Amino acid sequence: SLNEIRDSFIAGMAELGYDESKVEYDLQNGQNDPTILNSIAQKFVGDDVDLIVAIATPAAQSMAAATSDIPILFSAITDPVYAGLVQSLDAPGGNITGTSDAIPVESIFQLADELTPGIQSYGLLYNAGESNSQSVIAQVKEYLDSKSIAYTEATVTNSSEVQQAALNLVTQCDAIFSPIDNTVASAMPALATVAIENGKPVYVAADSMVNDGGLATVGISYTNLGKETAEMAVEILEGGDPATIPVRTLSEFSRVINPDTAAALGITVTE
Repeated sequence: SLNEIRDSFIAGMAELGYDESKVEYDLQNGQNDPTILNSIAQKFVGDDVDLIVAIATPAAQSMAAATSDIPILFSAITDPVYAGLVQSLDAPGGNITGTSDAIPVESIFQLADELTPGIQSYGLLYNAGESNSQSVIAQVKEYLDSKSIAYTEATVTNSSEVQQAALNLVTQCDAIFSPIDNTVASAMPALATVAIENGKPVYVAADSMVNDGGLATVGISYTNLGKETAEMAVEILEGGDPATIPVRTLSEFSRVINPDTAAALGITVTE
């Protein structure tokens, strides 16, 4: 998903008249590692770049901590207020604004009721250190509580822990849910393998996690998110103030289902 945003952003900039003959890109991968992210932030500040584009919450938080002067444009931040990046969605304040990939949590569980009716318990798998996951999990708990559906939590600190956490959860629940969590996403094939071997569906919050073996989600287009981010970048480069540019959240959602995973679980997906 993050690579998709990057590529779509660059393509969107070109479509808006800012191709690579006019824009110099310094592409850096923080590898979801705070130490690397902080080093990248210091590099950008030292180079006095015109604009920092930070994809995903850990990257945005590192960039925001490094500078209050250089404009920062984030993308794929589920809850930028909860993450401490902006004061509000309408009036961000400071030097930062961007695009959110927030999704309607209840829609995912409504889809789960259609595909795999009768789920009595969910395993919630996420990295408690990722604020984007914390925010979504809080919404999930509220929803499941309102429906009297039980849940068990399993938290991880790095991708190597995902497989064991999944092995523990499949013995305790009917299905697994994971939010847009960078740690879990990077180990999604391992999670999917464990779940399929044990006949348990995995519902996620990002289409890329479905592509990597999850059963289904209701999510946004990360290509569209990248293009929206490009539009905001042009606005800032042409003199716009991030403090007064509202955060954009996509309103169009799609149901994404992995047919191979569905077949492996014996689930029939109707038209």
